[in-house]
Amino acid sequence: MSELLYKEEVFQLVGLCMEIHRELGKGHDEVIYKDALVVELSRAGIPFSREKNYEITYKGVILPHYYYGDFVAWDKILFEAKAVEKLTDSHIKQVLNYLAASNLRIGLLVNFGGDVLEWKRVIL
Repeated sequence: MSELLYKEEVFQLVGLCMEIHRELGKGHDEVIYKDALVVELSRAGIPFSREKNYEITYKGVILPHYYYGDFVAWDKILFEAKAVEKLTDSHIKQVLNYLAASNLRIGLLVNFGGDVLEWKRVIL
């Protein structure tokens, strides 16, 4: 069996998310969890960018609207946060679209809205 892509980095990000969920619980707006993630990423010394935008090209024309990835950590892992009852296929498709636009290979989709933290590795 092959080794998971960026296994240690994903493990570290999920651990930070577990800490946030443990501290804040469920029920907050998505932006609150994202703000808490900024605190955790900064304290952990993890390089990241927030609300990174990606252009979409159609038939050689750059479209006026962009995809906005919530975070990119280490310039290699796209992070998408949700605060919903349950993750759906449409959330996974969203991350896949973001990965295609960003030329990144892995996304981490995390849902803070449930009783327990829900997360998925999404590979392009």
